[in-house]
Amino acid sequence: MEITIFIILLPLLSFVFLGLAGKWLSHRAAGLFGTAVLGVVTILSYYTAYAYFTAPRLADGTFATLVPYNFQWLPLFLGAMKFNLGVLLDPISVMMLIVISTVSLMVHIYSFGYMHGERGFQRYYAFLSLFTMSMLGLVVATNIFQMYLFWELVGVSSYLLIGFYFTKAPAVAASKKAFIVTRFADLGFLIGILIYGFYVGTFDFVGPNTSAAVGGAKMIPLALGLMFIGGAGKSAMFPLHIWLPDAMEGPTPVSALIHAATMVVAGVYLVARMFPLFIAFAPNVLHIVAYVAAFTAFYAAAVAIAQTDIKRVLAFSTISQIGFMLVALGVCTSVEPEAGGLGYMAAMFHLFTHAMFKACLFLCAGCIIEQVHSNEMEMMGGLRKYMPITHIAFLFSCLAISGIPPFSGFFSKDEILSACFAFNPIMGWIMTAIAAMTAFYMFRLYYGIFWGKENVEHHTAHKPHEAPATMTIPLIILSVITFFFGWTVPFGHFISPNGKSFDSHLETSVAITSVVIAILSILIATMMYRKEKQVLADSLQKRFKGLWTAAHHRFYIDEVYQFVTHRIIFGCVSRPIAWFDRHVVDGFFNLLAWSTNALSYQIRGFQSGEIQQYTYVFLIGTLLLILLLIL
Repeated sequence: MEITIFIILLPLLSFVFLGLAGKWLSHRAAGLFGTAVLGVVTILSYYTAYAYFTAPRLADGTFATLVPYNFQWLPLFLGAMKFNLGVLLDPISVMMLIVISTVSLMVHIYSFGYMHGERGFQRYYAFLSLFTMSMLGLVVATNIFQMYLFWELVGVSSYLLIGFYFTKAPAVAASKKAFIVTRFADLGFLIGILIYGFYVGTFDFVGPNTSAAVGGAKMIPLALGLMFIGGAGKSAMFPLHIWLPDAMEGPTPVSALIHAATMVVAGVYLVARMFPLFIAFAPNVLHIVAYVAAFTAFYAAAVAIAQTDIKRVLAFSTISQIGFMLVALGVCTSVEPEAGGLGYMAAMFHLFTHAMFKACLFLCAGCIIEQVHSNEMEMMGGLRKYMPITHIAFLFSCLAISGIPPFSGFFSKDEILSACFAFNPIMGWIMTAIAAMTAFYMFRLYYGIFWGKENVEHHTAHKPHEAPATMTIPLIILSVITFFFGWTVPFGHFISPNGKSFDSHLETSVAITSVVIAILSILIATMMYRKEKQVLADSLQKRFKGLWTAAHHRFYIDEVYQFVTHRIIFGCVSRPIAWFDRHVVDGFFNLLAWSTNALSYQIRGFQSGEIQQYTYVFLIGTLLLILLLIL
């Protein structure tokens, strides 16, 4: 496993090379170099996964936890504590290597076509390499501080990529918004890490039965709760979700990488990584995670129903699906999959399947936007006859996210619903209802793009056609994974809360219920949006105009933030502080300056520059000293 270090170093070297030498390279050379490096990283990741999962298990039936690299980066003055950097291989980190490398490679290939001719093409591929390196470093971190280090690098990379079109004001505003919101959340993460390190005595990931964990048991719940604030910011949980929809101002392949790889699922990975401690010391905090995530999933699904920008529909879909993953983790009560721990496996399973079909959806959206030159559904309609490959890939992904068998999303979402019903039937029905909303808004999106009323005038001016092979090949690969992965890979054999092989099985009643409800939702969406004239949809929109408008404006959460920041914080707090600073603080120092200046004006004669005067004063002073000595 010594080669695993190159999984981190190669994209780092690619970033440095393209960042320094990119301006002397052609677009083709820069793209080929970046993609070739990611191809090697992907091969190494798949080889690592194969070697790891085919190796003999330990005597207790678990996979070994390997640390092929680990060295001290910074010593601390607090006893034996230190900051280490290294590579940790266990089932979830190895799984994430597959997710990140696969999605990133598809984005690199796809960007050849999508970003062709763009100014800053070399810079774009350099930033992609940095982003990939940051995500890979995060998932193989050997300790929580290394995770935080790469966590922040992910934030910097996303800032650079979201603001790639830096000449466009909305892109600049979106990048700043993402950076600022996640920085506030990461403050909680950092405080949690410091509390954890101080009371546990190490930044390493410790087991619940170790003396270090037991010694800090009283403060671990607080530390984990604060860490989750950072995870909620990265994973766009309510009310820290506001940055993610605006992040769609970046290039569409970047949106695929942000939503499908590790950026927005970093919070899910954090909870999964600290899962044993949550179960042992902070089960109530874990359940709070579930409640926050369930509300977020519902809120995002409700907003997605009323969006007309296809990328924003997918953005709110991502927020909702991450909510599903965190709910699955939050409803766990044990590390035994048969006794309350099923949600752990379900969350990781859905993380994997969601990464593939959500990347496919965003890349399909990029193909569509490139052809119609707009994100709005009103500019689309009827595109299935112009873009057959994109149409089929999009349909596959919609069926997967809706939970229709045999697509992969059915198997992972069914496990989540089973875990929710086992925890509490109310939670199970709530998540089932949200799953139904998911099927509805995704097929509203599907019919709005590929069926419905075609914008003939716009399509005549810009006749759509299928995207080039560099863009459609990634769609085909991701569609194949989406179709086959769920029923060909026994996911529980590799990933489980206790590390042992687990044979997951479908809960028949839950599966039938969820599929029937999903099909009904799809049929309702078909009835409302498939035809050119959408009479029922228009009448419902008019009848519930206030509700639709509120959902379209995201229930005015952004406006609430604007009011709180500008009217309350800036107006009622910052402005009085600024007045005090200008008039009291500055006034006091201005008074000191004026007093000093006035006094110096009065005594300036002592420094006249005349030698005769200085000699006269010197002699008088000397005589006075002599008289004092004589007397």
